[in-house]
Amino acid sequence: MKFIDPHIHMSSRTTDDYEAMHKAGIVAIIEPAFWLGQPRTTLGTFKDYFSSLVGWEQFRASQFGIKHYCTIGLNSKEANNEALAEQVMELLPLYVMKENVVAIGEIGYDDQTAAEDKFFRKQIELAKEVDLPILVHTPHRDKKNGTNRSMDVLEEHGINPSKVIIDHNNEETVKMVLDRGYWTAFTIYPKTKMGNERMVTIVKEYGSERIIVDSSADWGVSDPLSVPKTAHLMIERGVSREDVHKTCYANALAVYGQSGNMKEEHWNDSALLNLSQDFLGNSVLRGQKPEVLTTKNIIEN
Repeated sequence: MKFIDPHIHMSSRTTDDYEAMHKAGIVAIIEPAFWLGQPRTTLGTFKDYFSSLVGWEQFRASQFGIKHYCTIGLNSKEANNEALAEQVMELLPLYVMKENVVAIGEIGYDDQTAAEDKFFRKQIELAKEVDLPILVHTPHRDKKNGTNRSMDVLEEHGINPSKVIIDHNNEETVKMVLDRGYWTAFTIYPKTKMGNERMVTIVKEYGSERIIVDSSADWGVSDPLSVPKTAHLMIERGVSREDVHKTCYANALAVYGQSGNMKEEHWNDSALLNLSQDFLGNSVLRGQKPEVLTTKNIIEN
């Protein structure tokens, strides 16, 4: 089976993770703009980070047979530094139309402050201007109210739910998000948020329509193989292969494909990995002999 992980922060991960993901069948990933774990303090740090998402990380993933896409946005936690956030808003238009950008995100609420609301709305309007899908981060505290508030704001701005992914859902929010017509994504973490056993139960109850599985693996305790592991558990528990395919591959392709930048042909046509390439003179090989390998050989090795 082939898998897409539509929410994973590979800037925090290693080449070992890329190798393991490739062997597990992950063919494409989406890396949403995220925070560092501590506040960025200058505009230049945002500029360099966004540049890495549209540049180096796209190259690094390609060296392991994985197509890399990203979403660009001001994270809700960083919206509370209003002076800096205003500068970031001026920077975003320079990046949102890059070739591997498939949405504005992840945006939304953290502590549900007035500043977060202000920049959430501004970025919704930016998404309308450039006609991109929106990836919404729902708050980890007061999630039900924050999720409802996010959808209310999107509707105030006239956004079609078919172009919005509401992420970090759980049993408390799944029905209300599905009922309002949004793509409903779930973060599978080893110890928090959603576990894969719980995810199996949700798919059995609600089916696969507009439901998406992702890992959100980052610099914390997380698992970059959450999507394939959950897929295999679903099959073991009697979920149909069609439902597994939709939740772990096809639904992500459908919603993010609306950007025009994410297409199945991007990875289906990638038969060879040319490891002799570099990016601005840099390589992931660290002295190893460059080779040109088939995807099949990499999986077998």
